[in-house]
Amino acid sequence: MRESVRDRLLAGYDGTADRDGVSGKRLAERLAALASIGETEDGGVNRPGFSAEEKRAKEQVMTWMREAGLDVRMDGAGNVIGKLEGKTDVPAFAAGSHVDSVPNGGNFDGPLGVLSALEVVEAWKETGYVPPVPVEVIIFSEEEGSRFGAGIMGSQAMTGDLGRDALSVLSDSGGNSFEEVISAYGSSMDAFLEAARDPEEIGFYAEIHIEQGKLLEQAGLPAGIVKGIAGPAWLNALFHGTAGHAGNTPMIGRRDPLVAAGRFVHEVSSLPARFSDTAVATVGKLNVSPNGANVIPEQVALTVDIRDLDKEARDGLVRKVRETAERCAAEAGVEVELNLASSIDPVPVTDEVREELAQVFGQAGIRPMELMSGAGHDAMILGRNVPMAMIFVKSIGGISHNPAEWSDLDDCITAVHLLKRFAEKRMEKMAGHED
Repeated sequence: MRESVRDRLLAGYDGTADRDGVSGKRLAERLAALASIGETEDGGVNRPGFSAEEKRAKEQVMTWMREAGLDVRMDGAGNVIGKLEGKTDVPAFAAGSHVDSVPNGGNFDGPLGVLSALEVVEAWKETGYVPPVPVEVIIFSEEEGSRFGAGIMGSQAMTGDLGRDALSVLSDSGGNSFEEVISAYGSSMDAFLEAARDPEEIGFYAEIHIEQGKLLEQAGLPAGIVKGIAGPAWLNALFHGTAGHAGNTPMIGRRDPLVAAGRFVHEVSSLPARFSDTAVATVGKLNVSPNGANVIPEQVALTVDIRDLDKEARDGLVRKVRETAERCAAEAGVEVELNLASSIDPVPVTDEVREELAQVFGQAGIRPMELMSGAGHDAMILGRNVPMAMIFVKSIGGISHNPAEWSDLDDCITAVHLLKRFAEKRMEKMAGHED
């Protein structure tokens, strides 16, 4: 019998980190409760954005929020906001993440950020601490993008970055339009658009997330400081050639788009290093048409995912990828159409915030290791408008988006304490009470 998420989390936890109102058992039981919603045979979860399973997970957390004394609401985009009043009425300190998942995903990506933020509030409740500014714990909708192929939708709705035109062209794998899906969810297109908030309502945003990599594990550290979130750019390339019979068409004079695409994919892997140490470029999706074993292809469609923390370097890499595609097409005697499908600016964490985090880590006796986030997060969207911070938690084996995704409870609770201390220091500054 497979060991339960709760039992596995608590098996190696000795409880010494249960202090200042923070409870490892409570966090473990809540992670396990969410793991049971949409549970798969492999021990992972299926909770697509705007699904019944995602909504059940949100409703469970909303119950916990109310029990912790938060004023809870769900906006038209399905975002959940639990608010704790502070001593002063100024922009809020917000923290959270998401509870939707990729197909057969893991139990920590998203839920850990939501439940860690809630655990901080629980600790304040138990110790009688009243924050100097309002606090919000937020669950964002459809962060992963598994429903519509368009992620971070809830945070973009909250910041007003999604319009009716962009939403009206979305449909899921079942052919359901976004309007049909959001209506079945209990909202509407109009209500979704009305979820946009006054940017002055939030003064700071923080997010705990698993690392989704091996750097912290290799360094023997429980947590690390995110120095910035890489900005993704997706470049679609469509190579056009001439279809023909594989046996009757001479090699000389062929116009084979797969030859051009193959050269291109090979060359793309060597380009990022020319621009920065943190740049990456990946071709993970490629479609050959007509895709017959004895047919020279007529066209090949692919997408290049290009990311870096440095916008200038990222944009330079995009231009070089374009040039490479055009050259590979010309050398193979085919044509290529290029379209920049999306481009999101990188979001660095300010020096001031990183220094504050480093102090908190140091006070906890943890070396303040800085890491870049290659994946997008809701913090990337909110970070365009307000200062933000991210804390990564060590991932065992760097596994993510997989039922084997795991972070030890000791490391998770360490991150909760780090967030709690950082929030208390940052809120004093937000309220104008410098240490």
